[in-house]
Amino acid sequence: MKKWGILIICLVAATSILAACGSNKDTNGDKKTLTIGMSADFPPYEFHIKNESGADEIVGFDVEIAKEIAKDMGAELVIKDMIFDSLLNELSSERVDLVISGLSPKPERAEQIDMSQIYYNAEQSIVTLTENKDKYATMESLEGLKIGVQKSSIQEDIAKGIAGANITSLAKISDIIMQLTSGRVDVAIIEGPVAASFVKNVEGIVVTDAIPDTGEEVKGYVVGVKKGNKELLDQVNTTLDRLIKDGSIDKFVTEASALAEK
Repeated sequence: MKKWGILIICLVAATSILAACGSNKDTNGDKKTLTIGMSADFPPYEFHIKNESGADEIVGFDVEIAKEIAKDMGAELVIKDMIFDSLLNELSSERVDLVISGLSPKPERAEQIDMSQIYYNAEQSIVTLTENKDKYATMESLEGLKIGVQKSSIQEDIAKGIAGANITSLAKISDIIMQLTSGRVDVAIIEGPVAASFVKNVEGIVVTDAIPDTGEEVKGYVVGVKKGNKELLDQVNTTLDRLIKDGSIDKFVTEASALAEK
């Protein structure tokens, strides 16, 4: 009987060890995945490049942050590229686990999803044709103009606050720039580093001296998590704490900005 007792204890211990080793796998024994939703037309946050092998790859500093969150969770990262204004619905429907896509902490978004701490701050910019830089140097000068913005973005909210604005809301930043260069809109409101990236790569456009005010409550960018998923939210914030404290996010921004300029 003692031998059987020892054998049972050994079997229980072995089972516990195997269970612990498989804690990062799903019920089928496969490694668990972390699916991130983002709109990859937002350099230097997330954008497409041809890598050294000639294959399409999504890169950017939001991507690097996503990699770190997945690494800390022992999960394989999966990126889903989609239209910006569909991201929150995809999150609420659990088709993605997180949204990392230059997401600002608008109060109305807090009613739909949970949001991480702010991991990066950036100002908004007004972009126009080079010859109109001085003409549109103040926010007052934008009244009554045709303004291009990304749909469902904080920039769209800013445009709605400009008297007489004729707003064109589009899914992709590249389409907004095309509207600007073809004269279909007079100016575009774009997040600062993104605007700087396009100005360096598209001839004939420039950032003006006008400075949009987003209000204190919506400054910065956050990671979106499904409402009520506190465990995942805590994990995200733990990773962000580490990346902020050790300077990794600043490093990611610098590297992604340099890559976007190429």
